[in-house]
Amino acid sequence: MRAEKMNAQKKQASGLKSKKTKNSKTKNAKSKNLSIEKEPKENARNSKKKSVENTAEKDVYRKQTWRAGNMLYPVPAVMVSMARPGEKANIITVAWAGTINSDPVMLSISVRKERYSHAILSETKEFVVNLVHEPLVKACDYCGVRSGRDVDKFAEMKLTPAAVEGVRAPAILQSPVNIACKVKEIIPLGSHDMFLAEVVSVTVDEAYMDEKGTFHLNDSGLVAYSHGTYYKLGRAIGTFGYSVRKNKK
Repeated sequence: MRAEKMNAQKKQASGLKSKKTKNSKTKNAKSKNLSIEKEPKENARNSKKKSVENTAEKDVYRKQTWRAGNMLYPVPAVMVSMARPGEKANIITVAWAGTINSDPVMLSISVRKERYSHAILSETKEFVVNLVHEPLVKACDYCGVRSGRDVDKFAEMKLTPAAVEGVRAPAILQSPVNIACKVKEIIPLGSHDMFLAEVVSVTVDEAYMDEKGTFHLNDSGLVAYSHGTYYKLGRAIGTFGYSVRKNKK
């Protein structure tokens, strides 16, 4: 009887152990299955995110790399007038002009050495920068493609020479703004020489001044040059400092 009782207890313990082991294996299997199921979901989510980001980048930033070139546009298209004493005055169209200092007021123009105007500028060391508005666009283009060696540009374009303070070089009367300059330094750069000049006077057209004496330059229809094309300035989209200006209540 004792032997039979002991055998029954062993079978019962073995059954419990087997059941426990089976349950444990099942639990582990379920746990592993859960882990396996979670992993693809996580990977799918990450994959989808990367795909969206890459697609967005591809759509927005489709860029090409070119060799070095002059792509700083738009730029002002200006007419630079000058004259040797006793000779006819000349005009050259310059797109490579810019402000370089505020005190003293200075600007620069860049001119190729072989240009007819280069020698005049180098000898006289003075010139007038004449801003271009819509009525002067044709003359501006003409003065950029014809040489003063061959034609009188003032006469051909029916432009009027005008005296301005500080220089003997004539200004263009029809221009809304005339900036008289004296050359301070000539810097050889390669294809062009840069003429660094100090501004000695500025003459403006009173047609763009209001009764309070405010000069409305942007009402004159100024012209910019971009990649081979002339453009008239359009609508205002902001003013200096507007991005940090507090709204008035």
